[in-house]
Amino acid sequence: MDKALLLVCMLVLFSGLISCSSQLSDTDSGTTRQTDIFTSISLAETISVEGEGVTVDGSQLVITSAGTYTLSGELSDGRIIVDTKDEADVIIILNGVNISCSVSSAIYIKSAANAFITLAEGTENYVADGDSYFSEGSAVDEPNAAIFSKSDLTINGNGSLTVTGNYNNGIQSKDDLEITAGTLVVKAVNDGIKGRDSVVIRQASVIIEAGGDGIQSTNDENAEKGFVLIESGYLDITVGEDGVQAETDLTVSGGEITIFCGGGSANSSSVNSSNPAGGMGGSWGFWGVDDNTAASAVTGSAKGLKAGGQLTISGGNLKIDSSDDSLHSNSSLLIGGGSLILSSGDDGIHADTSIEINAGTISILKSYEGIESAEITINGGSISVVSNDDGINVAGGNDQSSINGRPGQNSFTSSTDNWLYINGGYLVINASGDGIDTNGSAAMTGGIVIVSGPTGNDNGALDYMGTFKVSGGYLLAVGSSGMAQAPDSSSSQYSLMLNFSTVQSAGSLIHIETSAGEDILTYISPKAYQSVVICSPLLSSGLTCLVYTGGYSSGTATDGLYSGGVYTGGSQVLTLTISGVVTQAGSGGSGSFPGGGSFPGGGGRP
Repeated sequence: MDKALLLVCMLVLFSGLISCSSQLSDTDSGTTRQTDIFTSISLAETISVEGEGVTVDGSQLVITSAGTYTLSGELSDGRIIVDTKDEADVIIILNGVNISCSVSSAIYIKSAANAFITLAEGTENYVADGDSYFSEGSAVDEPNAAIFSKSDLTINGNGSLTVTGNYNNGIQSKDDLEITAGTLVVKAVNDGIKGRDSVVIRQASVIIEAGGDGIQSTNDENAEKGFVLIESGYLDITVGEDGVQAETDLTVSGGEITIFCGGGSANSSSVNSSNPAGGMGGSWGFWGVDDNTAASAVTGSAKGLKAGGQLTISGGNLKIDSSDDSLHSNSSLLIGGGSLILSSGDDGIHADTSIEINAGTISILKSYEGIESAEITINGGSISVVSNDDGINVAGGNDQSSINGRPGQNSFTSSTDNWLYINGGYLVINASGDGIDTNGSAAMTGGIVIVSGPTGNDNGALDYMGTFKVSGGYLLAVGSSGMAQAPDSSSSQYSLMLNFSTVQSAGSLIHIETSAGEDILTYISPKAYQSVVICSPLLSSGLTCLVYTGGYSSGTATDGLYSGGVYTGGSQVLTLTISGVVTQAGSGGSGSFPGGGSFPGGGGRP
């Protein structure tokens, strides 16, 4: 009978260990180095322990050995401390706990080889600290988060955890921090989640409300550290400063990510409302005062995703509403996939050195300037930009479209060596300032570009200082005529520039066809315009074109550009012949072109 009872006890213990083991999610941190210590702890006014590896002093529990520790119950104004020199890992299973501490971190991992906090399946767990701490030593190393670790920390499991950081941060590790499963809700007066060496998130559901940054990695001493990697999961971040900030590289390869920071795009600051350059009165650009460092504590920035090194997005669905730049890199930025919906009080996408877009769907619903860098390359993707100033700005952080600059403009200098490359993709720009502004040069070899540019004559749909060479693709630039430019004569693909003598109303069609009746262009503009530039493989030397305004089309309009159908009912205003690489009709614009001559704004032949 005693042997049978012993056998039953062993089976129960074995099944319990299997259950504990099943709570652990796979991580990329390597195989956990476990010991044979499995301890059960019941939290209450009096802490009960079944097992070894811990000491208890009133409401303070100290884990002194590596092992697996299962915690349950409520600990009011107490602490869980991990302090072990063992080479094996410490695994803490939260099995329905409510832990609060009024004077320090509620969970403090002081020393461990690696620490794991596992959320038992189906359980709800709560951890909170107070709004003031007592001093334990050096201010640099003191705990300052509700969950604070001086060792590598991984949070996993299939339960939920709510963390409230009333003193400073929510969850913080002085080394690497991984969140690989579970549902986390983090509320903090400063930063939500912070890992000095790195932060990695995959497969977890994370909701953050914080007064500072949402997610932050801050190591600026080692180029291999200080990074943030988001591979998958669900993130909902509402913060006062940066949504996600990495001192070095920031990579997003998947996940559902929503970020609202700095009060959103509606909370940008005032520029000179009487500014005549571009007519950009209103509220823009407050947060980007100084972009020389990544840490928001220095810059006071409120960017959506911010990297001191390279910012890479290869997948995921992102929705960002930021008072500062939605995407920002102090170095380079690469987009290779994903769906991005961005609203910004400053730049939609900014990088100091370079931006490369190869794929993905990008919608910049609101911005001061849409896409800005010293060099921009577009190889693919579908991109839509709405901007209060320039749609695309190459090397124009302090360009001439804002008299006396603006608060929040990014710090890089313009140079004629800077370039815009368009090799593919689909790009639609609706800009109140310059549609495409390059203080250097541009080269287009493919893709489709549709620009609805400014209505005022102090900006242009195209604005470049060097050359704008087109050898392929399709370009349509519609806007005012005062500073209108077409691609330059070094292009191998032909362009036609039409400058009307009067402003054409918004919603009116312009139609161009050959003398044989083949369609070259049918377009309906969302804004008033006086200049139309088209660069198309359908144009060739000696081709006779007929220009119409008004009328109707039975075709399908996409971003104002019609395809298919029949055009009828318009007024022919011009007949011309393509006489060179760039043919201009009508006065206006920057520079002179062959094939000129003025024509009226509509209502009959010239």
